[in-house]
Parts: sequence; C-alpha cells; structure tokens
Amino acid sequence: MRRVLFSLLAVLALCAGAVPASAQVLGGLEVRGGVMARGVDRNGIDVSHVEDLNFEALFTAPMVDSFVWLGKVRPHVGTTVNLDGHESMVYAGLSWTVPVTNSFFVEASFGGAIHNGPLHGALEPERNLGCSVLFRESASVGANLTESTDIMLTIEHASHAGLCGDDNRGITNLGVRVGFKF
Repeated sequence: MRRVLFSLLAVLALCAGAVPASAQVLGGLEVRGGVMARGVDRNGIDVSHVEDLNFEALFTAPMVDSFVWLGKVRPHVGTTVNLDGHESMVYAGLSWTVPVTNSFFVEASFGGAIHNGPLHGALEPERNLGCSVLFRESASVGANLTESTDIMLTIEHASHAGLCGDDNRGITNLGVRVGFKF
C-alpha cells in the first residue's frame, strides 16, 4: 500500500506543477486511464494478472505541430500503479501518434521512469530491476470513438537496457486505456 501511495503522490506532484503551465504553454491536454495485465513477458496474456492501473497526461506542443503530416509528437507524464504491492512507476517522455485512417491510429512513446521495486535479490513475483531509473517505451493501437474520446490497446516496457549490470528483468504490461481530449 505504501508503494501505491508513493506512486500516486509522485504523479500528483508532477502533474500539479506541469498541468497549469502546460495548458497555457503547450496548448492542449489529453488524459488517459486504464487497466494493465502485469508481467505479460512472463505470464503471457492472463486477465487474472490485471492488477495495475495506468494514468497518463499528454500535452500538445505547438512548435512540433507544424510537422502534422508526420503525426503528433507530444510530451507525456504518467504512472503505472500496482494494486498488489509490487513495483509501480512514474514516467515522462515523448509520444508519437500517427493516424492510419480517420478512425484508427498507432502510437509509440519513449522516455524515462522511476520505480519503487527491488534492485537486486528479489524473490518471485518481484523483479530485479537493477537500478532505480529505467528507460520506458510503449506502443498502442487505438480507435477514435468521438472527436474527444479514444480507446487503445497498449503494451509498455521499462528496463535499464543492460546499463546497470546483469539484473535487468524489466517490467512489461499490456492493457486497455481510454483517453479524453480537452
């Protein structure tokens, strides 16, 4: 429970400072939330492992919008919170959304994450993550339900890419998220 509270407080602190300034400077906001199946790299797709919640905020960057034919590149902040006492993380980075049709899109993101899981010596089902700061990437396939609402299937992975020794179990989750544009 302490880990969940830590993650939620960290994201709230990030968002409290970022949202008002970003709404003015960056010009737009999309908020996403959903559920994730934990550890799909180890467990396969198993709905009994849906124990993570994901929350994310994306901001429109006007300077980058001039390249709209390449899709939208937007900064994001977010968290994946584990409800069963395992590792949770807060993250930030850039998301690149490319429309495939008027209704469907694909998205990729890259950035960094900070987690509260064990670094070494963990016993299953915990993971040895090697260092506190990780790279985080994700990929999504989504559909626009309305002009301001979308739904997406997302896979996310966070690890240190071998930079912190041999312990590099990483975190891989798969889930469904809903986004609301303001």
